[in-house]
Amino acid sequence: MKCHWILAAILCVPATVMAQVAVPSGTIIPISLDGSINAGKVHVGQVIRASVTQNVPGTAIRRRAHVMGHVIEANTAANGEQTLKISWDSVEIQGKMAPIRTNLRALASFIEVEQAQIPEDMSSRGMTPETWTTQQIGGDQFYRGGGPVAEGDNTVAKVTPWGALGVPQAQSGMPCRGAVDDNTRQQALWLFSVDACGLYGYPHLQISHYGRDDPQGTIALSSRSGKLKLGSGSAMLLRVL
Repeated sequence: MKCHWILAAILCVPATVMAQVAVPSGTIIPISLDGSINAGKVHVGQVIRASVTQNVPGTAIRRRAHVMGHVIEANTAANGEQTLKISWDSVEIQGKMAPIRTNLRALASFIEVEQAQIPEDMSSRGMTPETWTTQQIGGDQFYRGGGPVAEGDNTVAKVTPWGALGVPQAQSGMPCRGAVDDNTRQQALWLFSVDACGLYGYPHLQISHYGRDDPQGTIALSSRSGKLKLGSGSAMLLRVL
């Protein structure tokens, strides 16, 4: 069997290699891009890759599992503005790729990811990273060393070795929802706050389609000015539809 080379990595995988495992609707999957995605250089159908950053509760998805997707559309307008549409198609489960369809909850730049791992109090630099207090992407306080994840005086999530576990919350004025489809268990949020939603560290971009509504699974970004490039190490919170 021959497939168009652009989508060969996804569409030519034999059925026996695909894991027949359903990931529960509403499941959050935190990922980090394995490479940059530049709207001015990618082509339609190009495969994109990422890695899971934290074990996903209620599933067999583990930290460092591969995630694969593809470019649906990439355009540059006459005025220089760029648009990019992508879809995440599969996730590695127990060594096999399982099909998924997701929407986007939050997108953060590599710089935001780095800052979320630096202690807030610079005097704590003499302490070990396991005991630092850091700020999650979105504002929650992450008290490492056995403490909670808190929003003000309220505990909103718990600390794990590789990130936060909490029940997603809606944020006023933003399109992201809290728990959906009776999926009220704690979710893997990695370095994100429980109500993280939208863009962080990408002031010139906007999310024109989160992928929750038709066309489901299509994530659309556009530039307000300048080039549209998602740097390697940028992070996303995906939610399974």
